Amino acid sequence: MAFDSDILIVGAGLNGPALALALAQGGLSVTVIDALPEAARAQDRFDGRAYALALASMRLLKAIGIWGKVHAQSQPILEIVASDGRAGEGPAPFFLDFHHGEIEEGPMGYMLEDRYLRGAFLDAMAAEPRIATLSGETVVAQETDATGVIVTLASGRTLRGRVLVGCDGRRSGTAERAGIKRTGWDYGQTALVCAIGHELPHNGTAHQFFMPPGPLAILPLPGNRSSIVWSETHANAAAIQGLDDAGYLAALRPRFGDFLGEITLEGERFTYPLNLTIATAFVAPRVALLGDAAHGVHPIAGQGLNLGLRDVGALAQVLVEAKRRGEDIGAIDVLERYQIWRRFDTTLMAAGTDAVNKLFSNDNPILRLGRDLGMGAVNALPGLRRRFIREAAGLTGDLPRLMTGRPL
Repeated sequence: MAFDSDILIVGAGLNGPALALALAQGGLSVTVIDALPEAARAQDRFDGRAYALALASMRLLKAIGIWGKVHAQSQPILEIVASDGRAGEGPAPFFLDFHHGEIEEGPMGYMLEDRYLRGAFLDAMAAEPRIATLSGETVVAQETDATGVIVTLASGRTLRGRVLVGCDGRRSGTAERAGIKRTGWDYGQTALVCAIGHELPHNGTAHQFFMPPGPLAILPLPGNRSSIVWSETHANAAAIQGLDDAGYLAALRPRFGDFLGEITLEGERFTYPLNLTIATAFVAPRVALLGDAAHGVHPIAGQGLNLGLRDVGALAQVLVEAKRRGEDIGAIDVLERYQIWRRFDTTLMAAGTDAVNKLFSNDNPILRLGRDLGMGAVNALPGLRRRFIREAAGLTGDLPRLMTGRPL
């Protein structure tokens, strides 16, 4: 039977387009299906959303031709400071301080606004002849056979491909239709997300302030602006989100402190509940899951998108290499290479973020003393501190070729 594309990708957020570009550059044809109209994904106003891209993720974006389009709008992360404390009391005396000068590769990562990254992906996909994009379409059914997979859209149209990739989020319909279940739990926390303007320069420093209800991340954006990811209990977050802008800032100020001077809100305010959710399998016959469809972790280390881009690099490399060897790219033994590659890393990251959140999101005096002394000890050991810096930059582990900056 004829194939509409080699690869069918459900979801055109960020991971889906990145995978489409990597696969197309490796010689595979791709159809990307997304429920949102393209106009809804193409808005270019600042809405407050931004991402912390590890150095390795930047290298992947560079390898697939995206970084050159967005580099001018990015903010290098030159330093990371992690501290413990309570709102209004300031940080504890022991803290972690990671500086990019301790590694040879350069900045540990970059902050980039959502609007620039999405826009660059849309333009790049439109310019790539091996990629077809279907916007405003929803997949309602999928069926696999010995040679391929057929998806049915809400419009009644059907598409046939060799592999179906689910990039459709934590409630992945692709995973559900493939019979893949999920495991995980709710953290009892909600993330409040916004951007702020501030009086004093941030000097490229990212701050992670651990408080009993949950962590507060202050992430540098270009100019005197920062992105805020602020975790509170569900009840506190709902009450704070319900305040007007003045009340919201009044709640933020004692947690934020005055080290950047006066603060103002920039863009919109968002909330999303925090949970841990991992698919029990990343692959099924003719199906692979990627990004949040495979794993959703706590944002405590800002690793959600970075984990997804590692998936992109690994799956693209597996499929392109299989094609070059003349293998059936949708065969389960081929797809399992991707699962074996990525499952341990994501499980380790999920366990790590879960443990850190539980360790720090409490006011137990014994745990507080232990974690503060622990941060002080790590900060005093250059070799261990350098290892943590390389981990934050995404430079450790079995990296896909694209994440080292090399083409497929």
